Amino acid sequence: MTVTAFAPETEERLALARQVADAVLFEGYVLYPYRASAAKNRLRWQFGVLVPPGWGAECEEHDFQHTECLMEPKAGATLSVEVRFLHARRRTVQQARPDGGYDTVPELRLDDRVLVPWDEGSEERVEVVASVDELLGDGVTYPFRLPAREDTEPVLDEAGRAVGRLVRRCEEISGRVRLSARELDGPYRVLRLTAVVENTSDWTPPEGRGADREAALPHSLVASHLLMALSAGSFLSMTDPPEWAKGAVAACRNLHTWPVLAGEPGRADLVLSSPIILEDHPAIAPESPGALYDALEIDEILALRTAALTDEEKREARGTDERAAAVIELADSMPPEVLERLHGAVRSLREVTGPGPAAPDDGFPDEYGVTRPDTPWWDPASDAGFDPAQDRVVVDGRSVGQGSRVELRPGARRTDAQDIFLRGRTATVEAVLHDVDGGVHLAVTVEGDPGADVRREQGRFLYFQPDEVTPLEDDV
Repeated sequence: MTVTAFAPETEERLALARQVADAVLFEGYVLYPYRASAAKNRLRWQFGVLVPPGWGAECEEHDFQHTECLMEPKAGATLSVEVRFLHARRRTVQQARPDGGYDTVPELRLDDRVLVPWDEGSEERVEVVASVDELLGDGVTYPFRLPAREDTEPVLDEAGRAVGRLVRRCEEISGRVRLSARELDGPYRVLRLTAVVENTSDWTPPEGRGADREAALPHSLVASHLLMALSAGSFLSMTDPPEWAKGAVAACRNLHTWPVLAGEPGRADLVLSSPIILEDHPAIAPESPGALYDALEIDEILALRTAALTDEEKREARGTDERAAAVIELADSMPPEVLERLHGAVRSLREVTGPGPAAPDDGFPDEYGVTRPDTPWWDPASDAGFDPAQDRVVVDGRSVGQGSRVELRPGARRTDAQDIFLRGRTATVEAVLHDVDGGVHLAVTVEGDPGADVRREQGRFLYFQPDEVTPLEDDV
């Protein structure tokens, strides 16, 4: 095992995956309206927080992530692993005194920004390279330690005079990366790779304070996730594995994280194991003009709302964090043509099954210059023959309709991890729906879901195709 910088070829492969990994790293880092005083920004960092084990027992957060996935390495292959996380850096604000000293203050007002106390995130990486042969048996273990440190930054006004300073302090963090592999029985040489990231810090809450998340964060690995690359060979998709590997994939344990294929589409030599559920080969939308950090919102709405903040609100945002200041500048300087791109995009087109009706000779163009035929491609009146509450479909020789009980079997086609979590669960069919292309979809509610009644009232169902369910009983 070696702990060193990755080879240039590995760095090149990781570049694309790191774009998505950065989005994971800074998910929820600072939320709109990007001010420290906003209620949304007082409880931060909800994903991938590995807390000290001495505090984790008192809360619902965890001190480790456990990843398992399958790989088919070639002879002599090596595995490069990069653990990425944020180290919370507590920032305090101090104002200069006439005698040359400093006083800690709740804010420091400047012409262009208002500086306030804040927890910044310092990006950290732990890199481990090991041959696949080393991983067999007991595997390898790599401990790491980040020492406590403190630094100061002078604050200057527009005239260049020192009016205060920022004091940043990082607490000590220690952790451990454990890597191992085991060859599975079968006709193919497949290994189950296990990667565990642990926070081993010995910090515990001071007596009398109890469980204090704010005090634990500086000793935590925040937004922790893994990038793993094979030098030769490939990983198997955990979301849509080949038929022969489905049993082995189902036996993998993934705790507090989920591995997906990453990097260039069509390649399978790179995995991103993330606390946020993603699909295989995730990518940043090409229309995205820059990081906005609040991924629960839509880029277009965020940009418009941010541009509409008052000047005073923007001053506070600029003083909250450098990344928040960059968002303000991005929204203020975004050209109209870039903003227009955020409105929507068509990712792919497919051919229709046959030619549509021809336009009449006297067809007239619409406002965009497109000639409209007399007959629309879809006639809403044709829906009169369908009734979601009464229609039925035959599945495995059984008639299935509203009220039928089924077992969910997602994965017959490309699906996502959320659907896979429901594999084996029982559900009730609420409606049989037909789309304009002739496809049939079953709207279901999962049995045992405490929100099923609310979903039923609101018409918010989960949808599966007939070959993704197994009927449990015939209707009487």
